[in-house]
Amino acid sequence: MKIVHVISHIDPKNGGPQAVVMRIAAAQSALGHDVHIVSYGDGEARDQAFEAGRAIPDFSRIHWHVLPEPGLTEKLFCFDGRKLLRKVLPSAAFVHLHGVWEPILPCAAAVARSAGVPYCLCPAGMLDKWSMQQRPLKKRLALALGYKRMLDEAKFIHALNVDEADLMAPLALKAPKVIIPNGVFPQEFDPLPDAGAFRDKIALRDGRRYILFLSRLHFKKGLDILARAFHLIADKYPDVDLVVAGPAAGAEDEFMSLIRQFALEDRVHLTGPIYGQAKLDAFIDAACFCLPSRQEGFSIAITEALACETPVVITDACHFPEVATAEAGLVVPLDPSAVAKGLAAVLRDHSMAQQMGKNGRRLVMEHFTWPAIAELAIRNYDVAV
Repeated sequence: MKIVHVISHIDPKNGGPQAVVMRIAAAQSALGHDVHIVSYGDGEARDQAFEAGRAIPDFSRIHWHVLPEPGLTEKLFCFDGRKLLRKVLPSAAFVHLHGVWEPILPCAAAVARSAGVPYCLCPAGMLDKWSMQQRPLKKRLALALGYKRMLDEAKFIHALNVDEADLMAPLALKAPKVIIPNGVFPQEFDPLPDAGAFRDKIALRDGRRYILFLSRLHFKKGLDILARAFHLIADKYPDVDLVVAGPAAGAEDEFMSLIRQFALEDRVHLTGPIYGQAKLDAFIDAACFCLPSRQEGFSIAITEALACETPVVITDACHFPEVATAEAGLVVPLDPSAVAKGLAAVLRDHSMAQQMGKNGRRLVMEHFTWPAIAELAIRNYDVAV
C-alpha cells in the first residue's frame, strides 16, 4: 500500500506532530508499505529532522518530498505544494493529513478528492474547546472557507484519545472519529542509557535533583504554572532544581520574569531544544517529569518519560488518564498549587517514585508502541476504503 503523510512543516522544533509523523511513517514502512512524507522545510530543518530520525527504526525507508521554506504567497495559495501533491497523491492508496489550520492541508484534501484517493486527518488536539478559543474568529472564518469541508469529507478523524474525540463534538463534524494513540519504538528505550550524563552536561552538583520540563516554550504548555508551582515547593525542597528544555515559542520571557521575581534564577537551567540521546539522558536523570499543559492531544514527551521509567506529574488537560490508572504518576488539576502538591508527593517519596517509573514503562511497552499503532492505522485505512 502506498501511504502519503502530509504535514505543513517537518522542523522538529514545531513539536509533537512532527515527531509523530516520522515515527508512524517509519513503523508503516517496516510493515512493508510504500510510505511518503510531503512537507515544507528549509535545509536546516531537514537536517535536524534527519538527525532526530537517526534513532528511529526503519526511518531510512521513508520517501521524502520536502518543499523549500514557503513565502507568504506559497503559504496562502500552495502553488508549489499543489503541484507536488498532484504528482505524489494520485498513485496513493491512502493519504494521512496531520494538523488542521495550515493551507497545505485543505489543498492536499482537495487534490486527494479529485484523484479519488481517500484520506483521514489527525488534528492533534487542535479542535478541542481550548484550542478553538484561541483566535476564534480566524478559525471560524477558515472553517467557512473550506476547512470544514476538509474535515467532513475525511474518511475518518484520527483522534489521539477518547477525550479528544469528545471535545470535538461542538463542531458537529460528519466524519467518524477513530482512536489511534501515539507511542514509542521499544528499540529506542532498550537498553536505557546509564544515569549521570545529563547531570554532567548541565554541571549539576552532587546531591542535587531536578524536575524536568521538556516541550516547546509555549503559553499552552503551562510554563507560568510551572514557575509558580516550583516557587511553592522551592523552600521545602532546597536540593531540587528545575530544568526547562525545548525551543523558544513565546513563553520564555514571562517564565524567566516569574523566576526572577521568585529569586530562583540559580536553580533553573534553560537548555534549549534537546533531541536523541541527550533527551533520553535528561529523562533518565530527572527526579520527575512535569508537563502542566493547558491542552494536549497525546504528548510524545509524556510517553517518552514513562518509557524511561521517570515518574510524571501532568495536568488533566493532558488527557492521559492512563497515567493515574496505572499509578505511573500523578494527574492534577490545572492550577499551580495542585501541580506543586503533585511534585512534592513525588519528590518526598523515593520508593513511590521508583514504582511509578516501573509502572509507567510497563504501561507504554504494553499499550503504546509504534509497531502496534501502525498496524491499527493500516486496519482503519482498509476499513475506510
